[in-house]
Amino acid sequence: MGDARADSIDALILALREFARERDWEQYHDLKNLSMALASEAGELLAEFRWMRAEELDTITEPERARIEAEVGDVFLTLLSFADRAGIDLLEAGRSKLEANRRNYPVEKALGKAERP
Repeated sequence: MGDARADSIDALILALREFARERDWEQYHDLKNLSMALASEAGELLAEFRWMRAEELDTITEPERARIEAEVGDVFLTLLSFADRAGIDLLEAGRSKLEANRRNYPVEKALGKAERP
């Protein structure tokens, strides 16, 4: 990976591997467990918004923002661990999916619509 962003992701992957290795957690990091952990972490992010009214979403307090940011970090790190274990280049998977979405949801058919064209 050539750009600075990719290099920082590579560095984060190495740090995650070291973190797990130091704690002997690699034994638990199979694809099933990591996918379940990812779903759990996404659920914890979702729980931060439980019972919020739509108008409250624009005025999130700093403590709420800090909790949300921590949950986003958990989701990101778990997804990164899953992709690493599965041998998936996360940036390439994202680029590829974005291109597929461009083909599947052309602007002229999807503009302003929530449903699939």
